[in-house]
Amino acid sequence: MAEPRMRRHRHAKIVATVGPASSAPDRLHALFLAGVDTFRLNFSHGVQQDHAKVHASIRALEREVGRPIGILQDLQGPKIRIGTLQGGRLDLVAGETIRFVLDGSEGDKQAIPLHHPEIFAAVVPGQELLIDDGRVRVRVVGPERDAITAEVVTGGPISNRKGVNLPGTLLDLSPLTEKDRADLAFGLELGVDWVALSFVQKPSDLIEARGIIGDRAGIMSKIEKPQALERIDDIIRLSDAVMVARGDLGVEIPHEDVPGRQKELIRACRLAVKPVIVATQMLDSMVNAPAPTRAEASDVATAIYDGADAVMLSAESATGQYPVEAVSMMDRIIRSVEGHKLYHSIVAASEPGEEETPPHAVATATADLAEAVRASAIVTYTTSGTTAARVARKRPAASILALTPSLATSRRLCLLWGAHSVHTDDVDSYEEMTAKAGQHAQDEGFAKPNDIIVVTAGIPFHTMGNTNNIRLMQV
Repeated sequence: MAEPRMRRHRHAKIVATVGPASSAPDRLHALFLAGVDTFRLNFSHGVQQDHAKVHASIRALEREVGRPIGILQDLQGPKIRIGTLQGGRLDLVAGETIRFVLDGSEGDKQAIPLHHPEIFAAVVPGQELLIDDGRVRVRVVGPERDAITAEVVTGGPISNRKGVNLPGTLLDLSPLTEKDRADLAFGLELGVDWVALSFVQKPSDLIEARGIIGDRAGIMSKIEKPQALERIDDIIRLSDAVMVARGDLGVEIPHEDVPGRQKELIRACRLAVKPVIVATQMLDSMVNAPAPTRAEASDVATAIYDGADAVMLSAESATGQYPVEAVSMMDRIIRSVEGHKLYHSIVAASEPGEEETPPHAVATATADLAEAVRASAIVTYTTSGTTAARVARKRPAASILALTPSLATSRRLCLLWGAHSVHTDDVDSYEEMTAKAGQHAQDEGFAKPNDIIVVTAGIPFHTMGNTNNIRLMQV
């Protein structure tokens, strides 16, 4: 039997992006020990062969530590960029008139290349275009079939291939480019656990992705477009998880609106029983410094108080100078918040209403019973992960020991709040269910002999989504 199974003494999970600073096997091992639950492979950078090596190293690490580890493939999605410019740069001045053209290169102020016909088809007078993450703003004056005349609102330099955002405009673009489709096929062949879709605008984007992915991986919608917020309930319903991608979202909606939107999205995902990650610039100063700012620590803490399932590191762990320290800091912040005397009352106060269905009622009763008897753990038997997610939705004080016969499910549960997943054989009888629950609770360090645990499952066994039984038992 493995020694203490790397039990995390916190409920919220940590996602870390792998990059040049963290891709070596020994560094991945150090990051896992520091607190990483799921590793993110960012397919906006690197080549497939590099990601395959990292994937293999993570799976080797998983075997070494005897714990499931999640792997998230983040697809690049369509990127709207200007083309190349004369001398590589133009200095735009507020008040002057410029022109974008559909074709050409080495453009000047009257012929800035913008090789995206969907923009020319969608823009209307008064529409703003944001260049270089909104540092430069222009307003459309006269759209034509293959040219756009615009007035510079906020001037500044622009250079080759800078990104363009169009807040409030629904573009006729699939979230899956040819590159994404090739990367997706590659990732599914490797066996990634989650696929994050960039540039999600509408529910049909998820239907398109589901047709390719099926149930081979969980689908995570990155919420970074205002259009997605308008159809958010449908998008969440069609997703398996959601990422609050605050960087791109903060370019297209006012900065002051992002915190409120974050809270709304976390609440909506809890209601829908879907894991939600808060991402972008959480400990950004730790890219170059060994400690975060107080504001960054507070930002991570706020996401935990909001009830997020997971928080994510991007450049901090991918290219930063202090990747292990960043993970350790995030782990410490989470544990401090979850140990604070106000944490449970704050999280409980933000709990959304619930679906009035028997499985949800059983899961709610399970969490309430565990609270009432101060149970050492809640043990859930789950095939798809739904039973564990329903219990986690209540954010109980007791940890959730999720026993599943599915290796894929055990890895996906590495994103779920409070879930300590164990890949184990299924059970065939009630007696076996209780015996195995007690044994695993002890083996995994959640209970000692004579402790009380609460066990929930679906009977008959081997039936998905049928949570209908609660057992209070002494180990």
